[in-house]
Amino acid sequence: MKEREIYSSLRIFPPFAVRIDGRGFRRALEILELKKPYDEKFARAMANSVEVFFKESGLNPLFAFTFSDEISFFFFEMAYNYRIEKIDSIIPSFISSAFAIQLGLKNPLSFDSRVILLGREDIYRYLLWRQAETWRNHVSSYGYYTLRNTGLSENDAACRLKNMKASEIHELVFRHGVNLAETPAWQRCGILVYRETFEKQGYDPIKKTEVRTQRTRIIQEWNTPIFKTQKGQELIHRLVS
Repeated sequence: MKEREIYSSLRIFPPFAVRIDGRGFRRALEILELKKPYDEKFARAMANSVEVFFKESGLNPLFAFTFSDEISFFFFEMAYNYRIEKIDSIIPSFISSAFAIQLGLKNPLSFDSRVILLGREDIYRYLLWRQAETWRNHVSSYGYYTLRNTGLSENDAACRLKNMKASEIHELVFRHGVNLAETPAWQRCGILVYRETFEKQGYDPIKKTEVRTQRTRIIQEWNTPIFKTQKGQELIHRLVS
């Protein structure tokens, strides 16, 4: 029956991204009574799950970008001979497990996964796209829960929101005390996770001299810049170079 495994030889070549999205989160997370539209506990569990992936998965992502229940990993190299079936199963299953541990969940949840073929020059455009989606999600989420707080049902709030322009949602939310331009950066711009190389000073007891060594650490950037700005462009260029 080996010949029936017709997709097992499909491969991806670097660079590429793997985007995973939460599936069935609502029921699994109800017990936590998370704040709406954003809860830092949830966001921290997502970012921490990514950090655990960097440290424990045995894979080597260049960096990752996360917002809401979505994570995009970027790779210049991959184990498993770049087999898509392996990539699309191991990454979401690892994050599902890590995320459940982070939040101490009893109910199961899962992430789905897709592989996105990118040239090196495409990575920045991909990030612009996902950060734009971060902002759209930010506006819609605040608009929806503002309407819900006025007493509308889930269906009525969704229908009302669907017929509103972005500027109208901004005004609605502002009237209820929230300036969307001043909400936390992680809500508006997402969170970057990446490795950073730094020098550490130590002491060689044999030579009895001070020494400097190169070390790496995982950075969770909760004040991610807008990628369209010069600061954002410089950061992505540094990560990709």
